Amino acid sequence: MSRPDPVELTITEALSEMREGKLSSSDYVEAHIDRCEKHADLNAVVSHDWDALRRAARATDEKGNAGQGLAGIPLVLKDNINTSTLPTSAATGALRGWVAGSNAPIAEALFAEGALLGAKGNMHELAFGITTNNAVTGASRNPFNRQMIPGGSSGGVGTAVGARLMPGGIGTDTGASVRLPAALCGIVGYRPTVGRYSGTGIVPISHTRDTAGPMVRSVADARLLDAVMSGCRSSGETADLDSVRIGVPKAHFYDDLDPHVAEIAERTLEKLGNAGARLVDVELPDIAALNDAVGFPVALYEFKVDLADYLARNGLSLTLEDIHAGVESPDVKGVMGSQLGDEAIPEALYRQVMSIERPKLQKAYETCFAENGIAALLFPTAPLPARPIGEDETVELNGARVPTFTTFIRNTDPASNAGIPGISLPAGLTAERLPVGMELDGPAGSDEQLLAIAAAVEAVLGPGEAPKL
Repeated sequence: MSRPDPVELTITEALSEMREGKLSSSDYVEAHIDRCEKHADLNAVVSHDWDALRRAARATDEKGNAGQGLAGIPLVLKDNINTSTLPTSAATGALRGWVAGSNAPIAEALFAEGALLGAKGNMHELAFGITTNNAVTGASRNPFNRQMIPGGSSGGVGTAVGARLMPGGIGTDTGASVRLPAALCGIVGYRPTVGRYSGTGIVPISHTRDTAGPMVRSVADARLLDAVMSGCRSSGETADLDSVRIGVPKAHFYDDLDPHVAEIAERTLEKLGNAGARLVDVELPDIAALNDAVGFPVALYEFKVDLADYLARNGLSLTLEDIHAGVESPDVKGVMGSQLGDEAIPEALYRQVMSIERPKLQKAYETCFAENGIAALLFPTAPLPARPIGEDETVELNGARVPTFTTFIRNTDPASNAGIPGISLPAGLTAERLPVGMELDGPAGSDEQLLAIAAAVEAVLGPGEAPKL
């Protein structure tokens, strides 16, 4: 019986093979380097050092600890996460080639467990978008169809993991940026409760909304990386679907879906129901209005403050105006420019949103979970599958041209603003073989429970399919 191609192994599976002496880190790394080189046209990564990666893998093998912790596993980190050996540019012009003096704490935690820095992933410029159509670094391409977007802003990581260029990676998520590319690239994307991981050493948008998150091919891998980055040991348990109530918020989250997404969503509900899941119809009244009152005021106001603080903390003499001057993507240029002039969000509005509007949104979620006795919400991660690269302003949905950004994040953004955890799981492929994801959201701080539920749902839905590259 022939052995599987090493790139098809998940992180958990590869670690097991290494511990059993069936696979070396060097062979595992070399297989991924070969695949990266073969499919470089996907433009998934913006920097790498293959020789350094080979040396690190060889050193792991020589120590004899491959498979222990994360030893021997190469990871792709989004280009806004500080690393001391590869540049951290946030895929923007003014930071091109800049190397941080130290690793971000989450990166350091992964490296301390033996993980290897495989590459830095391409991204939407400064993380301000969802297409990863970047005028500075070029567009990343969806591994299932190179003419389509991979989602964003962690699109390069999504492409790399979906295409099996790397076994896993870390993205960041402000409103969709881990979960959306996971959904569009057929992988698992986990956004924890805000604050579960350190945000230090990550080029920011909003400390209220930002969090790093694992992008992998199985819930087991997400739990493994989560345990390392959070410092919380995972139980590894799988929830019993018979004893867990899962809410299905049909209004808003299931409205105006692409027909293929709607079909896969209904099939998902049917599969879970047949498997014994206790699905409950629930409502989140006025969720769109509650979310709209929070999203942009918080992100745009905090961006100026948080980015200036990041630049200062990292010893960079650049100003916000310098960063803006180096931006080449028109959408990012426009939104950043608006906050450097008279259109900037005033502090008074920001304070009102944080003290009044955001608590209303959080209360709506708390009430929904408590009054319905549910442990999670389940809905399509995005209302539509991947759309063509270049459709940055509008895309087609059910015969109408709709805004690209707000349409793709419609379902993911509310939980982001509330700060609660969510995880996108691959749920199937459309007739055009484009992936569709289903998301589970849980109450704030329920990360362990949510991951256990996700493991149970994954067992019913099965793993995501590999692209035919």
